[in-house]
Amino acid sequence: MPHPTRRSILSLGAAGTILALRPQRSQAAAIQPGLLYAAGQKFDKSFNEGAFAGAERFKAATGIPVTEYLPSSPSQFDQAAASLLRRGVTDLVAIGFYYATPLARLAPAHPAVRFTLVDALAEGPNIRCVTFKEQEGSFLVGVLAALASKSGTVGFVGALDIPLIRKFIAGFEQGARHARGDIKVLVNFVGTTPAAFNDPTAGAEVARSQFQRGADVVFAGAGVSNFGIFAAASEARRLAIGVDSNQNYLYPGSILTSMLKRVDLAVESSFEAARQGKWNAGTVALGLAEGAVDYALDENNRTLLTPAMLEAVEDARRAIVAGRIPVTDGS
Repeated sequence: MPHPTRRSILSLGAAGTILALRPQRSQAAAIQPGLLYAAGQKFDKSFNEGAFAGAERFKAATGIPVTEYLPSSPSQFDQAAASLLRRGVTDLVAIGFYYATPLARLAPAHPAVRFTLVDALAEGPNIRCVTFKEQEGSFLVGVLAALASKSGTVGFVGALDIPLIRKFIAGFEQGARHARGDIKVLVNFVGTTPAAFNDPTAGAEVARSQFQRGADVVFAGAGVSNFGIFAAASEARRLAIGVDSNQNYLYPGSILTSMLKRVDLAVESSFEAARQGKWNAGTVALGLAEGAVDYALDENNRTLLTPAMLEAVEDARRAIVAGRIPVTDGS
């Protein structure tokens, strides 16, 4: 049974998960890791906090501290990277899709630095990209949303309309319709710029509009804006679904589950690979088979998920991993 604290055996260097990789070093070497967070809040109960957890686990296991930088906006990438590199960072992990272009521009000027980009693609001999099959985890929570819905209408509230968010939407819709062919799925966005990830007030407004149109379960894919969506669901006595980290505890009884996206493993594994001299450039795409996406089940939502719902979602998991259910990413 999936559990949010379950440790994955994920290895970003495992055969079969890495495409077109180029070895950098064959022997362990001293490193100085650096972490460039996504713009917003470090302790966001979501994406950044997952990255922080991975860095902290690496530090606890190795005794090597991680130098951090939290920008207030994506436009601070150059300033943030320069600060980290001045402090001697040899391995820089950047969290966020909007860093792809500036990272691709910066990396050639620092060929000795290993750059890892989480959630986007950029090319370069010293760039490693870690992406997730968000559509697979979203399929699972779509199954649960459809089976929990009494109105026959569920919703998705994303931060903004970009390819990354479309992967969540695609999986959610496929999962919901797999479980219940007549389900109606509403889709709306908080805003049109990355600021939409940090606007709980607007998130609440969008969620309320979906509730007014009949949705009784809403998947929140909007970063810090999720806080507003969760509050609106609790006030309306409806259900919400969290994202990235286990957010069930924020509103026990109101959050049906959370779609887990193991950013912590991506960060920890990248630093550990560099420490062991096994870091490779290239692209890694991680999904259910690697334990990198999942749904959260704990004491805060266990009573919301019936045995029949759990059986259905586990059947779907097995079918996806086995290739019997192909989940498209919306592209």
